[in-house]
Amino acid sequence: MLDDAFAFLCEADRLKSVHRASVLMDLSRPENSAEHSWHVALWAMVMGASDRAIAMILIHDLVEIDTGDQPIHLDHDVEGLAIAEAAAADRIFGLAPDGARLAALWRDFEGRADAAAVTAKRMDHAQPIFQVLQARDPIPDHVRIVRDNLSAGRAARFEREWPQGWQAAHALLSGQEVAQGDLSRRLAFLAEADALKGVLRANRLLDGSRRENSAEHSWHLALYALVLGGLAGPGVDPGRVIRMLLIHDLVEIDVGDVPLHSAGGQAHGSAAIQAAEEAAARRLFGLLPDPQGQQMLALWQEFEAAASPDAVFAKALDRCQPVVQNLRSGGAGWVEYDVTLAQVESRVGPWIERGCAPLWQWLHHGLCAHFAGS
Repeated sequence: MLDDAFAFLCEADRLKSVHRASVLMDLSRPENSAEHSWHVALWAMVMGASDRAIAMILIHDLVEIDTGDQPIHLDHDVEGLAIAEAAAADRIFGLAPDGARLAALWRDFEGRADAAAVTAKRMDHAQPIFQVLQARDPIPDHVRIVRDNLSAGRAARFEREWPQGWQAAHALLSGQEVAQGDLSRRLAFLAEADALKGVLRANRLLDGSRRENSAEHSWHLALYALVLGGLAGPGVDPGRVIRMLLIHDLVEIDVGDVPLHSAGGQAHGSAAIQAAEEAAARRLFGLLPDPQGQQMLALWQEFEAAASPDAVFAKALDRCQPVVQNLRSGGAGWVEYDVTLAQVESRVGPWIERGCAPLWQWLHHGLCAHFAGS
């Protein structure tokens, strides 16, 4: 089962290399489909979507591994694209041990089969609009595309389906501020969250092309929870774990990533780093309206404390994913920090074993084989 699960999860890593027409809010580079999926899932979480809607968002763009992104302002063969995406879904979800469940979830999203799918689609279509309009210096061509989208495109339905969002978008189009209230505060938080896409980690993508960023990592971890949730112990709510993982690294916007194996493992988890992360969490979640901001802060603090069943499992996944990234990419991150098997066993093993013993047993076998051959 784990061999199949990780075949799927490692194939999903390729989504981090699918470029979109949209750009980051600092205009530094194109957004990719993995960090887009993370941001849309965070949008859904902030806007009160269900666990089912968030799950749909986590997998909705995986077919782009095969088909690529299809910008809304360019003409394309609708029927041909639908056929290609269906074939991609069959191939990609067919790798997973519960691929039938994931494929059904993807089809429900595509067909707007229920209220969760309608919400998920709304979030998927809203995020690119506000990413353009909330940028400090929006690209004129992108603003034109947004305007057309809102007036006659797929987002025109927002006028009846989500009037508050439609009004906020038009205010920004007119050069005005969004009316002060809960929505404006949520939009401010979501715009600030875009910066996580620029925080680089020690790990590399599986193809070795570049370092992973913390937004992609957060999306990949949430996908881990969706796929491996059945391995969790009693009392674990996989949907809640996903929410925890979507926000767990947001503090790195202020603090940066602190690699587990840096400075001999001493810097990670130090009192100074913990204090800085707590301050960052209070600043970031303080952008949200109360009591939502306090609830998210509490969820982040629960993850950091790693005492509840949900947090213990979430921490196990957070320690697991970098190990897999290293095993499947030749251990580039470990080479950089001169990491030994004993160090991985001591710094990672107890966390994963505590949260999911079978997962650690499976990983440890791969670790021993890797370090024996290195």
